[in-house]
Amino acid sequence: MILLSLVAECLGLLTMGLVKRWGEVLPSWLPLLGGRPIPVLAAVLPAASGALAVTAITVLGALTWYAPDNMGSPDAPTGTAAVVMTAAYVPLLLWGPLLGVVTAAYYRRRRAHG
Repeated sequence: MILLSLVAECLGLLTMGLVKRWGEVLPSWLPLLGGRPIPVLAAVLPAASGALAVTAITVLGALTWYAPDNMGSPDAPTGTAAVVMTAAYVPLLLWGPLLGVVTAAYYRRRRAHG
């Protein structure tokens, strides 16, 4: 579980590279590669794939939210607790599409300068 959390955090931080300078040019301290621009597709293809994957996962989660193994379980929270839990998860539905928007903006910005 710790490894999964670390991987998720690292992937989330990579999203910041789509809006920060370090996502456009490799850091100068990297031997042999430092200072070189990052190829546009080297950032756009993984980001677009991630946006599609996260969108698919969250939509699947939303469609199965009340399945017997999820919130439909007799052990699942009810009443106010169920509303709060659902409200806490709803913003995740925006993660994939917003990553797609940031990816498209990165592509347009980098293509305009290239």
